[in-house]
Amino acid sequence: MCAQQVEILDRSEMTDQLKEMISLDPKETTIVTIDMHRGHLDPEVATMPASDEDCESVIGAAEEVLGFARSHGIPVVHVKLIFRKIPGLGSEGMRVHFWKALHDIQDEKNRLTLGRKSTVNDHNIMGEVTTEMIPSLVEEGDYIIDNKKRLDCFMGTDLQMLLDSLGTKNVCLMGINTNTCVLNTAFTAFNYDYRVVMLSDCVKSMYGPDLHVFGMQNVMRCLGWVFDNEEFMDKVAEGAEGKKS
Repeated sequence: MCAQQVEILDRSEMTDQLKEMISLDPKETTIVTIDMHRGHLDPEVATMPASDEDCESVIGAAEEVLGFARSHGIPVVHVKLIFRKIPGLGSEGMRVHFWKALHDIQDEKNRLTLGRKSTVNDHNIMGEVTTEMIPSLVEEGDYIIDNKKRLDCFMGTDLQMLLDSLGTKNVCLMGINTNTCVLNTAFTAFNYDYRVVMLSDCVKSMYGPDLHVFGMQNVMRCLGWVFDNEEFMDKVAEGAEGKKS
């Protein structure tokens, strides 16, 4: 099948106006990191690795934003996928027909991570080092949810209950992958009536730059706001000042 070449529409006039309309009160804001574990972001051990360049870029950008957020009293919630091994099945992920099919056909030319080794069946198995968070991204006082099993961080977890307990109205997302777990979580956050923010410097996709761009475009044109680090920090400062006045 020949893929149709599609030009990305320029909706910057609309998205720029939307950016002007929002400020982020720190007391109503929570950052949710998604699968920022060694299974994606540590090239030495990753079972579904992002590129070396993307790992370095995302970790550095996330360190900056998370440090800023904590200094402004913004809670940080880390959500990560961990699978059990089930006798006769393999990973819990093997119940997903598409993941099972990918596992069955994988060779050097047909991997989720094109040009890099990866495994579906052995990804982020309980007790393996791949399930560990990137150490520089976690501090005491952060919240960790470690029973994510599918692409959506809300599905089967207590993420919504935690967000509501924290008084969250603005859900700010970062992590891997832009077009799958981050985008899925953005859809659900939208459907639960949160304001959705994607932190563009802190997301990447192991599937490729085209799907990374697709994920960001889908959020900024359909679901919420996409800010780089500088824009996010400016909006938090604006939100804090707005509450003082």
